Amino acid sequence: GEAARVTIGGRDIWLLKPMTFMNRSGLAVVSFAAFFKIAPQSILVVHDEIDLRPGIARLKSGGGHGGHNGLRDLIPRLGGNDFMRLRIGIGHPGHRDDVTGHVLKPAPRDERDAIDAAIDSALQLLPDIVAGNTDRAMKELHTG
Repeated sequence: GEAARVTIGGRDIWLLKPMTFMNRSGLAVVSFAAFFKIAPQSILVVHDEIDLRPGIARLKSGGGHGGHNGLRDLIPRLGGNDFMRLRIGIGHPGHRDDVTGHVLKPAPRDERDAIDAAIDSALQLLPDIVAGNTDRAMKELHTG
């Protein structure tokens, strides 16, 4: 994967973008976390979410994979779902047979703008998330 080390809220943070296929992305995350001794509770996974409209971002802890192939691979490799998730809405195409094409193609411009705005809003809350103020970040993200 591609990795970077940044400082957020005065804390050193590792960013990882797995370069594996989505259904094998858990391997990259678990290998990285093991090498740097990062506990699952200290991991924030950012992923697309078809059950949220474009422009909506939600923060949560735990939960199932919800059909997301990256999470489907990650959860058993991490030994559970004890990690935070930042879910970025991309919308549902309407029929389950259209999901694969929907998640693999670029979003239309208006949806892309809404997705970018949701990401920008979530980025503003990273200092709170990093500091462990996840309840505050959730409240702000979910009501703001």
